[in-house]
Amino acid sequence: MAQDDPPEDQDKSTAWAELRTDLAEDRNIMAMERTFAGWMRTAFAAIGIGLAFKAVFGEFDPPWLAKAIATIFILAGGWLAINAQRRTYHTLKKLDSHKLDPIEQPNFRLLAYSVAFGALLLTAGLWLLNDGNLDSN
Repeated sequence: MAQDDPPEDQDKSTAWAELRTDLAEDRNIMAMERTFAGWMRTAFAAIGIGLAFKAVFGEFDPPWLAKAIATIFILAGGWLAINAQRRTYHTLKKLDSHKLDPIEQPNFRLLAYSVAFGALLLTAGLWLLNDGNLDSN
């Protein structure tokens, strides 16, 4: 009997249905992992847009406006990372893996909180690297 064959002691159609259900649950786990990766790409894109906005419009008048708009995008990226981790956690908590080894929850959490912490550091650096003067570029 192959690994994916249903047990022989059950009704064959019931066993096949249970196997397909198990495999569908595994596919849902993999889909959630891909969704998490998509959210993280979006978070990095938001952070990149914030940095690009500050770099391109650094001589904006008033000077703090470019920083404020960049800050919104950078912090939104950090928020997206945390939100993605929470959604992933709540979804994966409801699913059981059967034939695959899913990514462990602490890895999702570590990545999300690292991105959020980096976004906070980046925002602080954006505002404070000019000797704390909010009016300078």
